[in-house]
Amino acid sequence: MNATTYETLLVEERDDRVVVTLHRPDARNAISGRMIAELHDVCDELERRPKLLLLTGHGRVFAGGADIAELLERGRDEALQGINSRLFERVRRLPMPTVAAVDGWALGGGAELAYACDLRIAGPDAVFGNPEPGLGILAAAGACWRLPELVGESVAKQVLLAGRNLDAQAALAAGLVIDVVPVEKLLDEAHALLDRMARSSATALRLTKLVVDSPGAHPVADDLAQAVLFEGEDKKDRMTRFLEKRSRA
Repeated sequence: MNATTYETLLVEERDDRVVVTLHRPDARNAISGRMIAELHDVCDELERRPKLLLLTGHGRVFAGGADIAELLERGRDEALQGINSRLFERVRRLPMPTVAAVDGWALGGGAELAYACDLRIAGPDAVFGNPEPGLGILAAAGACWRLPELVGESVAKQVLLAGRNLDAQAALAAGLVIDVVPVEKLLDEAHALLDRMARSSATALRLTKLVVDSPGAHPVADDLAQAVLFEGEDKKDRMTRFLEKRSRA
């Protein structure tokens, strides 16, 4: 990946992860068609060469929503294309775990992009909300079904129907975020979370995510994934080290 090729993203590639920063500072990082296309490019790379993903926003805001000027011009045909929803579902299905580090506003499409990540960690000023009905539309890029899965039907309806915004502490209480940390430590803590995952078997992480995201396929999916892992050298090495360490204790 080459960060100079992107207009709306800052992309940093490391050995075991990719850090993507939404970067439209003049528009509160609003999700435009250009940003969608560039995020698809990132997904292309992560599907070809799976790595962990850290997604965050520039300038004390995650994403203030979709680009309203673009939404105004979209009609039925564009809605049926699922421009945002297809991308967010692709993010959801990336092979390796994804983390959204959210500070400031994550509204509308910005919130839905955060919901599509496997985990979210928040700064103290994070705010999640879906005000789409106030604009005459619905949160059609995953929030209407993904948010109830994340926080339960009651809280989801408070957000989606009653226009409630979830601040950082409310998001933590609802289980939407894993932790709330000081803003100056947000990226460090997000990387620490990725570090913990990176110490696990990459194959085990991929298969665990695949099984968790496959409702209705159990227990067959569990058995098939476990069968693959049981035959791997990584499993044998890790369990042998565990038993040797315990025997020395």
